[in-house]
Amino acid sequence: MTTPELEELARRVRAASRVVARASGPVRDDALRMAADLLEEEWSALVDVNRGDLARAESAGMAASAQDRLRLTEARVRAMAAGLRGVARLADPVGEVLDGWVRPNGLRVSRVRVPLGVVGVIYENRPNVTSDAAGLCLKAGNAAFLRGSASALDSNRAIVALLRRAASKAGLPEDAVALVEDTSHETAVAFMRLRGLVDCLIPRGGPSLIASLLEHATVPYVLDGDGNCHVYVDATADLSMALDIVVNAKTHRFGVCNAAETILVHAAVAEAFLPTMASALTGAGVELRGDERVRAILPGTAVAEETDFATEFLAPIVAVGVVDDLDGAIEHITRYSSGHSEAIVTTEVRAADRFVAEVDAAAVLVNASTRFIDGEELGLGAEVGISTQKLHARGPMGVRELTSVKWVVRGDGQVRE
Repeated sequence: MTTPELEELARRVRAASRVVARASGPVRDDALRMAADLLEEEWSALVDVNRGDLARAESAGMAASAQDRLRLTEARVRAMAAGLRGVARLADPVGEVLDGWVRPNGLRVSRVRVPLGVVGVIYENRPNVTSDAAGLCLKAGNAAFLRGSASALDSNRAIVALLRRAASKAGLPEDAVALVEDTSHETAVAFMRLRGLVDCLIPRGGPSLIASLLEHATVPYVLDGDGNCHVYVDATADLSMALDIVVNAKTHRFGVCNAAETILVHAAVAEAFLPTMASALTGAGVELRGDERVRAILPGTAVAEETDFATEFLAPIVAVGVVDDLDGAIEHITRYSSGHSEAIVTTEVRAADRFVAEVDAAAVLVNASTRFIDGEELGLGAEVGISTQKLHARGPMGVRELTSVKWVVRGDGQVRE
């Protein structure tokens, strides 16, 4: 795709965004429900198309965890449909009055939620992101401009075709949802530079995608960063609870951003907890890499290098360290965290409160698995990404995070003196 062709597609999406922005909430919800119906009716065809993407990925040597993110099954397609219906049931954010007041001169001031406009989403591997992102964008009154990866191209084409049919049936422009089918690096860079045509860019991918965005993007963006997530087992932790949380956080799914990548254990419970934890994790196929204090308790454990504690493995590998106290845990997390999700397991309220106050991350959990940091699990219906930055949005990005605000000032002829 040439740059002029990409820009022409972007202009069509931008024109569609204005129609979506002024459409009523029920019309946008109808589009989501119709898309959900089509996904369920045509799940088998989608899975068949996805098999071709999977076969090519396997032939190219794609890692098993990445193939898992790429894979569609009947259950996953039905979950995509359920996600769209869940988003449709959410309150309409567009037009919500956030606050308001009256000035001494009689001016009536309010702040109102409005759509962003065209939301560009650039992402890797996961075709379920296609429906999640499009659904959230439409719910928030935006057009969805999508650029997936080459590995999922046929799957994304099929899903977008269904979404466009649903938009049309509901009375919205087909271009309310559009896919950039050219997956070359050059087109990705051009996509990032569509300033004036794309209002906000959201990347979902690995370090290379984020580095490219930081180097090339001229469109304002919200970073969906790495998930180097920690679980800290405190001295007062219920060790049975801690074991359940650690195993779930690490093994529920390996290739996702909210999986735990480092386990920190207080020295006071290390000898009691680490052998049981190691047995459970290795039994699930996880390789442990430990610091010197871990290896003293678990001889034969692989050495955890400095880089291991800074790595988002997205694989059945976990770094394990022993710390002297809560201060040591917070210091370690401060040094290595990517700012995604951090968890503490403790029965001590003061320890939990300190952890919540001092750990700088988009999400902090007390006595719960990091796997809960997900839009649907937190009641947002779905998410378009998890922001690890601090401006505009932070944490799971649901419909409210895909809006901006407009100041509305109503008067009776006032002029400034």
